[in-house]
Formats: sequence, structure tokens, C-alpha cells
Amino acid sequence: MPTPRLLDGRLKLRHLILVDVLTERGSVVSAAAALHVTQPVVTRGLHDLEAILGVQLYERGPRGVTPNEFGLAFTDHARAVLAQLNQAARHIEELADATRGEVVVGTHLAGSNLLLPRAIAHVKRDHPMLRVSVREGLPDALLVDLTAGRVDLVVGRLGGAVPESLSREALYEEHIRIVTGAHHPLAGRRGLALDDLADYPWILPGRSTRLRDELEAYFARHGFVARPDQVEATSFLTVRQLLIETEMVAALPGLIGAEDPRLTVLPLSLDLVGHSVGITRATDRQLSPAAGALIASLRAVATGIGE
Repeated sequence: MPTPRLLDGRLKLRHLILVDVLTERGSVVSAAAALHVTQPVVTRGLHDLEAILGVQLYERGPRGVTPNEFGLAFTDHARAVLAQLNQAARHIEELADATRGEVVVGTHLAGSNLLLPRAIAHVKRDHPMLRVSVREGLPDALLVDLTAGRVDLVVGRLGGAVPESLSREALYEEHIRIVTGAHHPLAGRRGLALDDLADYPWILPGRSTRLRDELEAYFARHGFVARPDQVEATSFLTVRQLLIETEMVAALPGLIGAEDPRLTVLPLSLDLVGHSVGITRATDRQLSPAAGALIASLRAVATGIGE
């Protein structure tokens, strides 16, 4: 039986890493910088890989490279292999020393202020030597990291479609609220309407987020036009400090402003704007003991939050 072309010894691990980074970055220059190699090394590696596969993986253009049908398919397989290798290395480490274990969790705004910190504290009480690494990022970028095995699970808002290789588990529902600093002129006022916010600048989520789309749809339904001097931010620390020091307003998950004495939740309903907070993980990879322990803590803590 002839040896399959991908198992004849020509395909190297560096080819899989190259495809992962090149698809994510979209240019040879950026991929070379991320991999700490020269541009000719990236170009030569891509040519070698395309020769092994017998197809072109990317469309070259003046602004960079774009994966075609073959490139997208091979990137998915490459990321799956890399994820399995990452998992294998950590599994062996945990078997070699039962006191050592690590879980890498990605998170974005929803869930990052209350659910995840409490779950980490909860799991550390029973597993004090467990190492937890938290990575913040935009939802789409975190899903790429999850697929590639760079994170074990993602905690945050559940929304939009995900590939069949990922699964989601809702833990509790959280409404979106309009939040200001405690000193804001509208703080403490009753009977507010959306138009009362027209004179104040907004802090909005990035345009690549589902919450931004929902907020803009809400504004359109109510004929509201926000001031053009907006700030886009997804970091809670940045948003919080801006609310404290300015008269800006922001739409945030309700639990974020509920326990902060320097913030105020305005009595104004955002109809149809809400979400489930939960866990996203890969369905085709076995959980490490460390990841399983953190998920169990997330479920336990979420029960209290939901109530």
C-alpha cells in the first residue's frame, strides 16, 4: 500500500504552525514577525507545503494572502493536530507529577468580572497547585485560539453560530444595563428615557462584536442617534475608568456595575438586549483534569450567580 503523501516524511510540524499563523495574520510579513523568522523563510515554507499537498492554499494579493477553499480546510486540520499535541504534552506533564496541572481559559467582557474570578478562587481552594492562565480577547479571536488548542475553554457571552467542532453550555442569563459613573448628572434620576442620554458620549463595544450590533439595532428601533464622539473599548478596566472620570455612558453586562460603588446602573430598560453567559469548548478533545476541575467550579459558582 503506498504511503499517504502527508505521512511520507516531508510534512513537518513547522508547516502546520505556519498555516495556523498565516491564516490568522493574513500576510507573510505579519506571519514572519509572529514566528520570529524572515519573510523568505515563510514564503519557502509555504511553497514547500503547497508542493506536498499538490494545491495552492492561498490567494496572493497586494494586501496580503487569503486562504482559498483548500487553505481553509487544511488550516482547520492543522489547528486540530496542534491542539491535540498541546493537549498531549500537558497530559503527560500531569501524569508525571500529579500536583502539576494547568488550564488556559479565554474570556471577554461578560463573565470576566464575577463568574471567572469566583470560579478560579473556588477551584484553587481544592487544587492549590493548579495553574490557571487567563487570556482576554475578542470573541472571534478566542474561538480561533480554542480551535487551535491555545486555550482550553472560553468563558463569556454565548451568541452567534459556532462550528460543529465546538460546543456551548449556558450557565445563566444576564441582562445588559446602561451604566455611568456614580457622579454622573443622570445618576439617581427616575423616569429616564433613552433621549435623556443624547447629550452624553457613549462607550461602545467593538464593531466586530454581537453586542454592538444589538445596541445599534436597539437605537434604530427607538430612533435614537448617539453622539459621534464615541469610544470603542472591550476592556472593562478601561471602560470603568472612563465612566469614573467622565460623563460617558456605557452598555455593560448588569453584574459588572451592580457591586461597584463608583458606578451606577441607570433605571432604563434595554429591551431584547441580553445574553447567556457560559462555556465554549472543543467537542473533539478530551478535557484535561485541570480543565475539568475549572469547569466544575464554573458550574458551581454560576448556580449562585443565577439565583
